[in-house]
Amino acid sequence: MMELDADSLRPLLKYRVNDTHKGSYGHLLIVAGSAHMPGAALLATAASLRSGCGLVTLHSSRSTCMAAVQVCPSAMLSFDTGDCFSTLPASLDRYGVIAVGPGLGRDPRTAAALEKMLLAAREAGKPMLLDADALNLISADRRLFDLIPPSSVLTPHPGELRRLAGGPYDDGIITGICRRTSSVLVAKGWHTRIYTSEGCEYVNLSGNPGMAKGGSGDVLAGLVGGLMARGYAAVEAAALGVWLHGRAGDMLSARCTTEAYSSRDLVDALPEAFRELYSI
Repeated sequence: MMELDADSLRPLLKYRVNDTHKGSYGHLLIVAGSAHMPGAALLATAASLRSGCGLVTLHSSRSTCMAAVQVCPSAMLSFDTGDCFSTLPASLDRYGVIAVGPGLGRDPRTAAALEKMLLAAREAGKPMLLDADALNLISADRRLFDLIPPSSVLTPHPGELRRLAGGPYDDGIITGICRRTSSVLVAKGWHTRIYTSEGCEYVNLSGNPGMAKGGSGDVLAGLVGGLMARGYAAVEAAALGVWLHGRAGDMLSARCTTEAYSSRDLVDALPEAFRELYSI
């Protein structure tokens, strides 16, 4: 098992070239939120805008999208026709990566739309970041495992991982999920671990108990999805995202204590974590 730290991650870093434009750095589609859980979509979108990718589009309910105008003015918007994820955007061609799950809910319309999204993404060769209720819906309909596009990233917390595994799990079971889906799995928690379909395992040592608050996982989902869209391979995006997310939490803990910072504060601390990683 390999430990993640700044020195091991710096060789992965990409750098911007002068003669480029926003289209040079990828386009992420985020499918998140619902009328009853808009905040998760806003946190994921805000984090993705800190990832370095060139463009971000949020597909969500109209009320969530209108809230995003105020919180994330740089994001583009795609309006779902319902009060939850129930219809797909007009075309997936313009997006490089699709992040699905934060605040999605488990409405039957959402389950049907997720199946269509998985099929469309797989056929188009679009890797996905699958989080939260996207994973819960897949666990509830295990046919969907085989629709997950290769080179995707799954980001379950322990409860979601138990559901994915169908019960208690160990390293072998997690690696089996990765092989079945040809994806990377981020097992969130204290010393978050990253598993690959090739049997590699990484452990992250950044982060602290102050991150055990609602919304922290939504921030990670947006960040890793944005890094994937930026051009990082699935395992690279997972490793960089997990470390940066944890390092932002460590910086906030030093300033605010572990009690007094929020998941929104994690978004705002990401630039400082990026700066440390890019420093020589």
